[in-house]
Amino acid sequence: MSQNVAEIIVETLAQAGAKRCYGVVGDTINHFTDAIRRSDVDWVHVRHEEVGGFAAGGEAYMTRELTLCAGTCGPGTLHFVNGLFEAHRSGAPVVLIASQVATGDTGVGFPQDVDPKPIYDQYSVFCESVINPEQARRMTALAAQAALSKNGVAVLIVHGDLFTQTPSQDLPYRAHRFDPVVRPNAEELVPAIRALNAGGKISIYAGFGCEHARHEVMALAAKLNAPVAWTSRAKDFIQPDNPFEVGMTGVFGLAGGYHAVADCDTLLLLGCSFAWTQFYPEKATIIQVDIDPQQIGKRHPVDVGLVGSVRDTCAAIAQIVDEQTDTRWLEHCRHQYHKALERDAHESMDDALIHPQELTLALDEAAHDDAFFTADAGSPMVWMLRHIESRGQRRTLSSLVHGTMANAYPQAIGIQKAFPERQVIAMCGDGGMTMLMGDLLTLKQEKVPLKIVVYNNSSLGFVELEQKVDGLLDSYTDLENPDFALVAQSIGLWGRRVEAEHELKHAVAEWLTHPGPAILDVKVNRMELVMPPKVEPGQVVSTALYSGKAVLNGRMTDVVDLVKSNFWK
Repeated sequence: MSQNVAEIIVETLAQAGAKRCYGVVGDTINHFTDAIRRSDVDWVHVRHEEVGGFAAGGEAYMTRELTLCAGTCGPGTLHFVNGLFEAHRSGAPVVLIASQVATGDTGVGFPQDVDPKPIYDQYSVFCESVINPEQARRMTALAAQAALSKNGVAVLIVHGDLFTQTPSQDLPYRAHRFDPVVRPNAEELVPAIRALNAGGKISIYAGFGCEHARHEVMALAAKLNAPVAWTSRAKDFIQPDNPFEVGMTGVFGLAGGYHAVADCDTLLLLGCSFAWTQFYPEKATIIQVDIDPQQIGKRHPVDVGLVGSVRDTCAAIAQIVDEQTDTRWLEHCRHQYHKALERDAHESMDDALIHPQELTLALDEAAHDDAFFTADAGSPMVWMLRHIESRGQRRTLSSLVHGTMANAYPQAIGIQKAFPERQVIAMCGDGGMTMLMGDLLTLKQEKVPLKIVVYNNSSLGFVELEQKVDGLLDSYTDLENPDFALVAQSIGLWGRRVEAEHELKHAVAEWLTHPGPAILDVKVNRMELVMPPKVEPGQVVSTALYSGKAVLNGRMTDVVDLVKSNFWK
């Protein structure tokens, strides 16, 4: 029996490895969702398409397998935009089936007629239309292949009336997968080897491109006795059991990573696209390795550029570079790192105040060694990056490139769907939680045993900090929140609220052992500062300016609370 376009698309995507499709059913995708109903692909019924985009991205990022979304014409497809822009910028292989109005209604102002192509073209690896049934399998295979090979979002635009049509010819196109060896030639390696053989203070800065190169990076670090700093996206691959680890640099980093990068003589950038030029060294020789030539010298001028995968290039360098035996630079950076970690994780003895670090350390201690953690952009992301230790199979995810709010628990939905037997913990800010709170209903309806913890400080805390550092009075950041535990209970989820420090560890244990979806609402210190590894004089002056403005505006208690809450730093 001949297949129609909807069946062809679903079959081709399933053959490419897709197991789930996230979306909201309706009008132009009804025949597509019916084809899914009759297939081995599961439909995940979310309440908002943005959540579906985040969830698909979370699943695809962690599994490295194809995950799907499908949107109705106009508003449905548009609602996916933020979630899928995040998925694309995180490097998650997702295919969006973006339906359109019927072909005969296109271009005449028909209700819900929106062309998705100019919208998704800017953040996708593939964005094309199926214009006749004969194209269906070919275009679907190309979309899947692009998403998998380039690690990004592919968009397939299909007019609603095409789904029911049957092609006159259906050739067996399918998606292919690749794992090539890519490294520089011997001549290109010479200047890099010469710089590394000169010795001195050599540091490695590891980025997301190290995802499949942990063994090779560690072997090269051992030969060079080089401290290894990592970008936030490389945490999962570089931190576990790493004797050369010195953490991150940048605003989210600590002293070890900051000094390793800023004060070295030679810096080896491995698959790294760190954007903030002020944290790069001023005088060091910089060697950059990246599989994408356009990334070489994009963020900061470099002396030597090497095009190749981190895995293959590190293996080649390690074979021929001289061994460095001086460990003083490594030991210095490691000492700075551990001292900063201890200072940042210091626990207050004030029982009336729960510091967000304390909450994060409690999560780190209680969670399984193979748990997944997601975190909302803002301060929960910083605490996760600093204090959730990557131990072997542990994984972390936040919106580190796109920087969106409300990503944590939607991404965690997709991860939990893909890994139903493992702990998945979403570290949510109260602002992020309330932005997309409607899909808590999805946890109940889809029986997703996700664990959500709300860092409840009644404010858009990171924005408030930004305003203070700029010397501004914090404005419009207050949040009048509900009791999230009661909200959870009203939906049919487990919920508990914690306001005192002595309740914290017991509450975390009870929350994590609950068999179904559960929300822990924790009141944390609003005045907590995320301290960078190096405080610039301008930041001190601006914060002092904020304090003066606060006093003049009758907010002396805010200044007192800020000082009291952070005196130990």
